[in-house]
Amino acid sequence: MREFIPLSTRFIDLPAGFEMKRGGVLHGARIAYEVFGQLNAARDNVILILTGLSPDAHAATHADDPTPGWWDDMLGPGKPIDTHRWHVICVNSLGSCKGSTGPASVDPNTGEPYRLEFPELSIEDIADAAVFAVRTLGFERLACVIGASMGGMSALALLARHPDLARSHINISGAVHSLPFSIAIRSLQREAIRFDPDWNQGQYCEEHYPQRGMVTARKLGVITYRSALEWNTRFGRACMDSDRRLDEEPFGPEFEVESYLECHAHRFFRSFDPNSYLYLSRCIDWFDLGESCGSNADEALSRLRIEKALVIGVQTDILFPLQQQRQIADGLRAGGADAQFLSLESPEGHDAFLVDTGRFGPPVASFLSALQPA
Repeated sequence: MREFIPLSTRFIDLPAGFEMKRGGVLHGARIAYEVFGQLNAARDNVILILTGLSPDAHAATHADDPTPGWWDDMLGPGKPIDTHRWHVICVNSLGSCKGSTGPASVDPNTGEPYRLEFPELSIEDIADAAVFAVRTLGFERLACVIGASMGGMSALALLARHPDLARSHINISGAVHSLPFSIAIRSLQREAIRFDPDWNQGQYCEEHYPQRGMVTARKLGVITYRSALEWNTRFGRACMDSDRRLDEEPFGPEFEVESYLECHAHRFFRSFDPNSYLYLSRCIDWFDLGESCGSNADEALSRLRIEKALVIGVQTDILFPLQQQRQIADGLRAGGADAQFLSLESPEGHDAFLVDTGRFGPPVASFLSALQPA
């Protein structure tokens, strides 16, 4: 088991006995983060970014780490999240394998990786850990919290549990809970990992790694992260060249779309811990903002105390469909927030916020440019 930690990652120790929502505590745990841009003299220009399932804290290239970040087109000097103006903190989620404590981390009580002894993880735990990191850095008020995909869920949990922390919010392709289709897909992803014999009830090793399970899980994910429109446009029914086909493999890949999925999954599977994948995937399915707040989702949204919000969804998103972003915006408006809802026509589906900067960049830039420091 390995963790995959970017070069410039910084760490904040969580308090001893950090309590988890579903029971259990963590000792000697930490949160990984990176910072971008300069803090102003008033210390009121701070933005927090909460990530999706797989990203690390290295959202963009910077002087301490010139390697590409996962959101390079959106974050940096003169970019939509402009680091000439904003001091940005990106936190790696608790439960991940990218620096924050998770199943691949060493349990100080045993000296061995937690594996399945890691406590049950919730979105609320991710939010609470991020808030502890922000406050440890000395910030009691954020200008904005930004969350995309799972990060949109984490941001809503943060706003509900820590109502005075942020003045505004950008929610991108997020949701108050998962719908049956996305739960079903993630269930199949987890099944692919669990049913790989090399997973071995979480006790795998480098020599016997659940490669097939991880590859299949990632393929299922990628299929839902994009849209049928994009698959049609990029690949159509194009077949692989004969010299790239494994003819000795019965029913092996024949089409270019199959080759793409195989290559993409192989790039991913050795850079993410399978047990972390299981924990994070399950906590997405468990999250329900209404249940978390002791009410229903619409009422919970109306109770969130923020001044302004931008909620963006994509018409081709099948994982967190557009109706879920509309629900967030309507609920925030019902509570008195100045909430703008934006429906984008991007063909890239759920992952559009990562790749379609031409559509996402302008509204994010416009929202932030009109925003005053906290």
